[in-house]
Amino acid sequence: MKQNQIKKINSKQIVISNDYEGQRIDNFLMRYFGKMPKSRVYQMLRKGEVRANKGRIKQTYKLKTGDVIRIPPVYLDEEESRKPPRFLQQKMLESIIFEDEGILIINKPAGIVVHSGSGQDYGVIEAFREINEAYKKLELVHRLDKDTSGCLILAKNIKILRELHNIINKNEIKKSYTALLAGRLEKKKIIVNSSLSKNPENEKIITVKEGGKAAETIIYCENPSDKASLVNIELITGRTHQIRVHSASIGHPVLGDSKYGDRKVNREFKKQGLKRMFLHARKLSFISPVTQEKLTIKASLEPNLLNFLEKMNIKTI
Repeated sequence: MKQNQIKKINSKQIVISNDYEGQRIDNFLMRYFGKMPKSRVYQMLRKGEVRANKGRIKQTYKLKTGDVIRIPPVYLDEEESRKPPRFLQQKMLESIIFEDEGILIINKPAGIVVHSGSGQDYGVIEAFREINEAYKKLELVHRLDKDTSGCLILAKNIKILRELHNIINKNEIKKSYTALLAGRLEKKKIIVNSSLSKNPENEKIITVKEGGKAAETIIYCENPSDKASLVNIELITGRTHQIRVHSASIGHPVLGDSKYGDRKVNREFKKQGLKRMFLHARKLSFISPVTQEKLTIKASLEPNLLNFLEKMNIKTI
């Protein structure tokens, strides 16, 4: 049996260039080490093995030009199977719906995580970085859940990443989603502004909780039927699992959602042919930091969702 190759990275000091100004140290380290588990990166930071300007730092520390970062000696498993396979790299290339010198936008397929971690060896970002040198410096601008498809923005350098994060923080980006919700929505427009918070017993679960982070979702019901309603959703805020939790909170969860949905209803629709969560990031609109012009990008629904809607006699939006 072939043994995994072990690669040693010696201790060194790195002087931060302006290309990495503003990037969080945890993200910098995960990019630097590549295949290292996220848990090991955070362990190094907690123990003070990684230092900035000879001082201990937290995972939230943002790099400054001229910082001297001390990298400890580490051993990395060079197992080939952990590399993103060729078919995934090709799938990522085929998913590109917009590209210029600073921004890449893809129609992310459902079933693929955006980055490694939590038992996943690779995701969208690792697959792109493996393709060629032009994509080595790609960074995720935001995230989509594994089972959500649609518009996902990647930045080609740290400068563009910072500018896009600034746009997001100022709420100057419009995000629209298409979803199929359980049951019939009687109102044409529903505004949900319940605050959200992590479940103290399980931080991977988000709950509606007074005093949590403010969150607002606007649901436009386009094509309701007796058992399901096809809707357009506009996100005013961008909290984790916001659409899924808000939809469930009003009694109309996203169909196919295994975490916040109705198991019995999901089973019924799975028998009808819905094999995934019906949530799709349909459109993005923002002022491009590259051209300073308004950029509007739309991502089409996957064929399996279109076929399901046709089978259910639900008109697409």
